[in-house]
Amino acid sequence: MSAAINQNTEAPRAEARRTQIRAAAEECFRLHGFHGTSIAQISKVAGMSTGHIYHYFENKEAIIADIVAQDLERLLTLTAELRAASDVKAAMIERAVEGVQANLDPDTAGLQLEIVAEAARNPHIAGIVQAADRQCIGSLIETIRTLRQAAGHRDSKATLAGMAEAIAAMFEGLRIRAIRNPDIDRDEVVKMFRRMVNDLLSQTT
Repeated sequence: MSAAINQNTEAPRAEARRTQIRAAAEECFRLHGFHGTSIAQISKVAGMSTGHIYHYFENKEAIIADIVAQDLERLLTLTAELRAASDVKAAMIERAVEGVQANLDPDTAGLQLEIVAEAARNPHIAGIVQAADRQCIGSLIETIRTLRQAAGHRDSKATLAGMAEAIAAMFEGLRIRAIRNPDIDRDEVVKMFRRMVNDLLSQTT
């Protein structure tokens, strides 16, 4: 009985610690880059010893893997919610504002671009990022297939994949715009994105 109680207590505590470390690492990666960040810096920002960091994460790459996993979980939850909507296309267009705002956030953009930059140099990180992307794109393809079939369209796998890639590129491209133009008019971008998503999803094959 006591062992079960300890496990029930330790699990939330461990997750809280991992969240604390992840937040500290995200801040450090944004400010100093992956290679410019040390475990000692992360431990200082997290307010815990380096031993505690290594208890939960083997190295910095493991922390990035955790950050990517958290982002993937959020996106998979989003696409599942969209598929469950009574009008999937309307839901996608409506939720576009969330994607625009999230990707134009300077902190989010800086962190995601740093992870992608590291993936371009580090095969291990590339594998983590690419595996997560395959799952995300797969779920987005299934969401698009659901709404397109409901509208009477019968698309090839290539067409659905192309639509998914186009939507992903649209939103991910905002991260670069957030850095290049921090004064971007977000309301106008939201309007344009809603229109573009609608046009893309409504096209005939």
